[in-house]
Amino acid sequence: MRPFSLLFFIGILFSIYSCRSDFDTVASTGDLKFSKDTIYLDTVFTNIGSSTYRLKVYNKSKNDITIPTIKLAKGLTSKYRMTVDGMQGNKGKSFNNIDLLAKDSLYIFIETTANRTDASPTDFLYTDQIEFDAGTNLQKVELVTLIQDAVFLYPKRFADGTTETLPLGDEKIYGFYLDENDPINGNELVFTKQKPYVIYGYAAVPAGKKAVFNAGSRVYFHANSGLIVGNNASLNINGSKSNSALFENEVIFEGDRLEPQYADVPGQWGTIWLTNGSTNNVINHLTIKNATIGLLIQNNDGTTVSIRNTQIYNSSNYGILAQTAKINGENIVINTAGLASLACSYGGNYEFTHSTFNNEWNSSSQVAVSIDNFIVGAIPEVKDLTEATFNNCIIYGSFSNELSLRKKITAAFTYRFNNCLIKYDATTTNPDYQFTTDNVHYSGIILNQSPKFFNTNLNRLNIDETSGAFAKGNSAYLIPLDILGNRRTTPPDLGAYQNKPFPK
Repeated sequence: MRPFSLLFFIGILFSIYSCRSDFDTVASTGDLKFSKDTIYLDTVFTNIGSSTYRLKVYNKSKNDITIPTIKLAKGLTSKYRMTVDGMQGNKGKSFNNIDLLAKDSLYIFIETTANRTDASPTDFLYTDQIEFDAGTNLQKVELVTLIQDAVFLYPKRFADGTTETLPLGDEKIYGFYLDENDPINGNELVFTKQKPYVIYGYAAVPAGKKAVFNAGSRVYFHANSGLIVGNNASLNINGSKSNSALFENEVIFEGDRLEPQYADVPGQWGTIWLTNGSTNNVINHLTIKNATIGLLIQNNDGTTVSIRNTQIYNSSNYGILAQTAKINGENIVINTAGLASLACSYGGNYEFTHSTFNNEWNSSSQVAVSIDNFIVGAIPEVKDLTEATFNNCIIYGSFSNELSLRKKITAAFTYRFNNCLIKYDATTTNPDYQFTTDNVHYSGIILNQSPKFFNTNLNRLNIDETSGAFAKGNSAYLIPLDILGNRRTTPPDLGAYQNKPFPK
């Protein structure tokens, strides 16, 4: 029994000592190592909180140490805040006597919420330092954030505590009407490049009014936000040719998270919605990024929606969803969407020339172009597709069939593809997809040749001389300048880009 008793006693001692939370440490000697010397918290809008950034602190010595202080150099006035291994410290600004085991590490998480006036007036950078220890042992990690000023547009809050909403059928949505005589912002129907705009909720253009976006305008939409152009209202996007890859004269719509990890995240905001009865809509040199639906165009009043030199990227549902609409599109690029890059649905009238529709969404249900003349359950369920014409276009993607034609014979379904590169299973027996023998619907089709886009992951869908789309266009449909303003040669290349290196 004595060996058993001895083992039992040793086990008790081991259990007691293994549960001890205290240990002997020595003071830090200024030899900490850091995962980064400078933390760049990227660009944030004034008074809008940043994402959380991480710093890892290493004790590579053989000793358990105590760090006497970890604090922000600006103290309690700092616009940064930290947590250290989950601890809040003194309002997230300072921490005392932090123990760190030998060969171990700890995490510091940093955030900021700052105003443009807090930043340097010359470069608009807001800076601070995380200080470790003091005196001869002092070590520092720099903190840097660019604070961008903006015009903020959002629903009004009334004295009774309610918030402005917009009528949507029998429902109401979080939104507001743009005001041409707003006491703070002035004319909210005219967007300029002087400052970026941040929109919360749906901004609506009042009936009889026109929203104008001048060249260089930048608009950032919060989650579940967008723009509505209602009955008898108009949208004019007046971007122009840019001289660099910065697209300085492009009008750009995207989400309001500016950190790099959000650069290509689909579905960050809602849509640009041209509703039933919107009129005289003209879009030129517009880039839309990371929406749920880039452009939602419904039953415009018979006037043609003109879309030129426009790019739409990373939409979680559709790049363009048109329902019983009338669209004339030239030099359009749509890359990657959850359902379809372009959907011409519920009939309508469409003509697209020198446009590139590509879809590499990781789903077997995605297509580059979808066309139909019905909506199940709608009244009426079918509407005439009076025209769907594609000239000198590219319809491509990561799956075998990137074109979808769905029709009900109780309504018109008129379509035509002239000199287009299309990806589709060449062995199909479906009569709607007889690309080489059906001369009524197809002419000059290049089937399943790779366009050899430069880099679809970076939305660079331009081509070179090795592309299957090189010099395959019909000069009868020539648009003289491509989406970047380069002059097309004859015969022209298919798609929105004339073969030429992407601007740097």
